[in-house]
Amino acid sequence: MNGNQQELSSSNPIDSSFNYMNYVQKPIEMYVFIDPLCSECWALDPYLKKLNVEYGRFFTIKHVISGQLAALNSNGLNKKKQKKQPDLTGITGNRENLDYPWVPALAIKAAELQGKKASKQFIRKIQETLFFDKQNICNEDILLKCADEAALDIEEFHTDLFSDTSKRALQCDLRLANEMDVDYTPTIVLFNQEIEDDGIKISGLHPYDIYEFVLKEILQRTPIPSVKPSLIDYLQLQQIVGTKELSVIYDWSIDKTEKELKKLQFQQIVERVREKNESYWRYLGTI
Repeated sequence: MNGNQQELSSSNPIDSSFNYMNYVQKPIEMYVFIDPLCSECWALDPYLKKLNVEYGRFFTIKHVISGQLAALNSNGLNKKKQKKQPDLTGITGNRENLDYPWVPALAIKAAELQGKKASKQFIRKIQETLFFDKQNICNEDILLKCADEAALDIEEFHTDLFSDTSKRALQCDLRLANEMDVDYTPTIVLFNQEIEDDGIKISGLHPYDIYEFVLKEILQRTPIPSVKPSLIDYLQLQQIVGTKELSVIYDWSIDKTEKELKKLQFQQIVERVREKNESYWRYLGTI
């Protein structure tokens, strides 16, 4: 992996030719630097999902904890509060009341020990708990509940939560963020394993078109997006989905998305969970 990166101004030529067999191994490595307490990282999730739906055959994602949320001193992890980043999303999670912001970061690394899928499910669950339910995800009991709802092995998670293994994994993430000059969350860094070239770094939250453009730039090709799953299939896969997320995935207006979901609600395929910052929907199953 080449540790150098270039910013959004990359102008690599795009080759429109494409041979699917060349991409069995997925050439693009995508490092997503996140802070579980960061509202912009939560707002980024629908864009990542849309990228995965349309171009997931080209890349793998590795979530990395950024140094913005956890401070290290010579003795290891401490309880120092970090400088709050500006909230550009309108989403709040009562971050001022989160006394130990490194704890959910450590919990993510503990979940990661149970596999990449388990880690992704856990990240989503703790973000929902913070930004959706307004609960303190620095609380160990809340984290255990999130782990249970994410279908993790609770006993294993509890053992790993404050283990040296999880602490070392978090320290590795923080070093990687430092090596890649990541000083803001979210940040995405992409590398093409098939070419000797610098990576591309995208800091902050941007419209979906920017992420799509950068992916094509680093691929040096213009691939055709994959066919999207039906709405019911996507709901079945995700179980709980926000209206805004579906609007992003399917390129629908919020009004159209609501109409489609209300049709499914009438058929008792989904139910509206609650309504705070936005509507969320839970998949109930087909009749």
